[in-house]
Amino acid sequence: MGNRFQVSDRFAAGAQYIGGRLRAGTSGQEHSVIDPATGESVYTYALASTADVDEAVAAAKAAFPGWAGATPGERSDALHRFAGVLAEWADDIARVESLQCGKPLKLTTEFDVPGTIDNTAFFAGAARHLQGQSAAEYSGDHTSYIRREPIGVIGSIAPWNYPLQMAAWKILPAVAAGNTIVLKPAELTPLTSLMFAQAAKEAGIPDGVINVVSGAGRTVGEHLVGHPDVVMTSFTGSTPVGKRVAEIATATVKRLHLELGGKAPFVVFDDADLEAAAQGAVAASLINSGQDCTAATRAYVQRPLFEAFVARVAELMETVRVGDPFDPTTDLGPLISHRHRDSVAGFVERARAYATVVTGGEAPGGDLKDGAYYRPTLITGAAQDSEVVQSEIFGPVLVALPFDTDDEGIRLANDTPYGLAASAWSRDVYRANRATRDIKAGCVWVNDHIPIISEMPHGGTKASGYGKDMSAYSFEEYTQVKHVMFDNTAVAAKDWHRTIFGDR
Repeated sequence: MGNRFQVSDRFAAGAQYIGGRLRAGTSGQEHSVIDPATGESVYTYALASTADVDEAVAAAKAAFPGWAGATPGERSDALHRFAGVLAEWADDIARVESLQCGKPLKLTTEFDVPGTIDNTAFFAGAARHLQGQSAAEYSGDHTSYIRREPIGVIGSIAPWNYPLQMAAWKILPAVAAGNTIVLKPAELTPLTSLMFAQAAKEAGIPDGVINVVSGAGRTVGEHLVGHPDVVMTSFTGSTPVGKRVAEIATATVKRLHLELGGKAPFVVFDDADLEAAAQGAVAASLINSGQDCTAATRAYVQRPLFEAFVARVAELMETVRVGDPFDPTTDLGPLISHRHRDSVAGFVERARAYATVVTGGEAPGGDLKDGAYYRPTLITGAAQDSEVVQSEIFGPVLVALPFDTDDEGIRLANDTPYGLAASAWSRDVYRANRATRDIKAGCVWVNDHIPIISEMPHGGTKASGYGKDMSAYSFEEYTQVKHVMFDNTAVAAKDWHRTIFGDR
């Protein structure tokens, strides 16, 4: 196995980052970060307790007045420095991300880390542009304008599939808008979230603005969401857990942002560039070993192209190099854990009873036998209402189904509880434009699938949740819109008073 980053010394003080310093959790329970490529423990830490959450929230609450009172320019400058520190630490962060997640190093060095640096730089600029509606005399007698104000302490929960990027997506818009935050990363993958918080301190962001508590969801996570001093929760994860988060947040009348599961359709019309669609389907279904809520999972291909598409995708999948994440030639690393690998394999094994596994459908042996690996898998012949078509598998599995008419293709694409992302493949601008209108998803790509950019929002509809990460649209989640209205008449007895007392 390739050169791995030694994390035990880096986090010797513990996996909780509260008030600007690392410390150990006080739950009395330990948890190990496992390298999914080897099955070996790389770091063991004490989990956070609810008391640690209370301390982190108190630190964020104490830091809020000063950070909220900083000028947009001051927050912007700090975030620009933050982006600079992340760039300096880029190699170490990429190696830690690959170690705890099993991501190929080329993915972390070319996607996760540079994307996070770019996101930080974007919010450094966006911090200066918290704008409201222009001032005007809408009533004729008053001047109205809008203030956008930070709302307070944010309590956010991030998933294990993109620990670094999800930490950034939660933290950056919140702090750019003047809030403070307590982030709970997944206990499987806390390390790069902690590095992100450390980089913020190195950049001069005040202690307490960014805090990280590493603990179990059912105790620490639920306590954070229900905490009386937390005014908003942003959660990314599965739809069932998102429902539980919503229940807790509703009970305490919190603002809530949910980015949940997905089952993205990949709709290929019969005039599409077949090679582009096949290449795109392999990349979009296998990114991060398929552990991506926007990954292509359901390829609907118009019947004239269906057989050629299946053949070409299978051919390309068989060239994908499964291996050690630290080998620069590796294309596909392991899944996050053996337990999750077995869950993915279970979907495929059950599908053999009603569908055809064209390629893949197994864990590799040999030098990879100890890791949580699973080969790229293509399935055909499944019914629309089958498990592999309707349920989120979250692994390197693509299901291909044919359709006949455009109406049918769009209907099938929408026939799922989810609505996070989709793509349409066509050379016909009218056909593609119709697909972007009629497919119900938060993002619809045309002739591509997966790219994200800091300037544009990410978020879904239906069972995929609501609210936006990234872009200036995310400020809708993290700011309070306040209407301010000035009387311009200097008249004591105003005409409208007669509706309450007296005569004109």
